[in-house]
Amino acid sequence: MVVTQENVAVNGSRKLSPQDIADTLRDRIRAGELKAGDRLPTQAELAEEFGVERGAVRQAMKKLQSEGLLTNVSKGSPPRVAEAGPTPVSMGPQPSMVALAPRLASAFAEQNVRIDVVSFTAETLMIALGEPVRLIHEGRIRPESIEVRILLPSSDIELAFPVPVEGDEENRARLHQRWLAQRNAQGQVLRHNLRALRASHGIDVSVQFRALPFTTPVKLYLLNGREALLAYYTLGPQELMLDEADDGADGAVSLYDVGGVKAPLFSFEKRGNPSRDAVFVEESQKWFDALWATITTDLTLS
Repeated sequence: MVVTQENVAVNGSRKLSPQDIADTLRDRIRAGELKAGDRLPTQAELAEEFGVERGAVRQAMKKLQSEGLLTNVSKGSPPRVAEAGPTPVSMGPQPSMVALAPRLASAFAEQNVRIDVVSFTAETLMIALGEPVRLIHEGRIRPESIEVRILLPSSDIELAFPVPVEGDEENRARLHQRWLAQRNAQGQVLRHNLRALRASHGIDVSVQFRALPFTTPVKLYLLNGREALLAYYTLGPQELMLDEADDGADGAVSLYDVGGVKAPLFSFEKRGNPSRDAVFVEESQKWFDALWATITTDLTLS
């Protein structure tokens, strides 16, 4: 492969970050300039090309490895392009449970991680975080800090969903209590798993929750201020077996609810020159920050 000079980085105005280097190499892989099985240039060659220290190149390589795009990153020889990397989220929406884990793994490959979330429960995030946590335990990625901020509906509001089809107030209350137990349990597991990284790996971890005064109709994940992942909560009829009521009545309930883990997740990336995607990410971050600072309240996971 011929090593070409990157005009902005070497000539110009700013020093490239590991994220910039990873973005450029990822684009080369997706464009076919680097094909499956190809060896990349050495770290020294890439450091010279991008005008950075080798450490920045190593961080970029680890990030691309966490995305499944490179192999043999730490074997002592130049890594190779993976034979079958994952389909980028940007090429088409995938179910939330499928799409979120690799994007989180990529975000956690950075030195300082910041994840902002608006969601109905923490279920998808709790499960998807298993991937970056695993990579940290394996030593494949090593962030210095992790900051996670999560907005969830308040326990004090009347939820828009789930609700019984017939409007039964008793079953509505039972559904509310079921949701509240899930919200709190999932949030506690998520917080515990992240805070444990402080003790096991010395990572500076912050996990904060605040309560929304409304039922969010969408789920939104903001990753390091560079990517926004959006999914819609789409209502539909469902059947749910609750515990028996106090009078021994059948616990089956017909209700309207959403399937959050299956909701298609759309990716918007802030890369390069200003674009519609970049504006969407910026406005989404402003929206989240405004909610966090104004009408939300402290949330206690009991």
